Amino acid sequence: MGREFFSTVSAASSNFVAIKESSGQTAQLHMLAAAFPNIGISCGWDDQALEFFAWGARSWVCAGSNFIPREHIALYEACVIEKNFDKGRRIMAAMLPLMDFLEGGKFVQSIKFGCELAGLRSGGVRAPLASLDESEKQTLQAIVARLRHDVATVVAEGV
Repeated sequence: MGREFFSTVSAASSNFVAIKESSGQTAQLHMLAAAFPNIGISCGWDDQALEFFAWGARSWVCAGSNFIPREHIALYEACVIEKNFDKGRRIMAAMLPLMDFLEGGKFVQSIKFGCELAGLRSGGVRAPLASLDESEKQTLQAIVARLRHDVATVVAEGV
């Protein structure tokens, strides 16, 4: 969806007020934020939240929040509420190993296992997907533990 589409839709209806932008293209984010300030932007790409918040997004659709909600809320509060992007950058840096793991090819399986780690029943994955193997589970568990520790440290510092 390009500039022409958003111009047409914005002119045609006052009901079009926001979009979940999940193209993965920061140029699309820039175009929306600069040319269409009347359209609210929601981040739909897990590892781009910091950039979206810097450009005025006020929401973030992120699968990892199902199993580490406090850490996702910490990023939101740092950037959107406190406008503290130095703190936000530190929180996002702690989250990047998880983002990299999630984008490594087993997104759904990783989210489901993350939910299990948090004590949430998520059920198994459906064919043709296969669950994470033991090595992948151990890796994800270590990433989540480190992320929780690092984000808690940033939040406790309060700066």
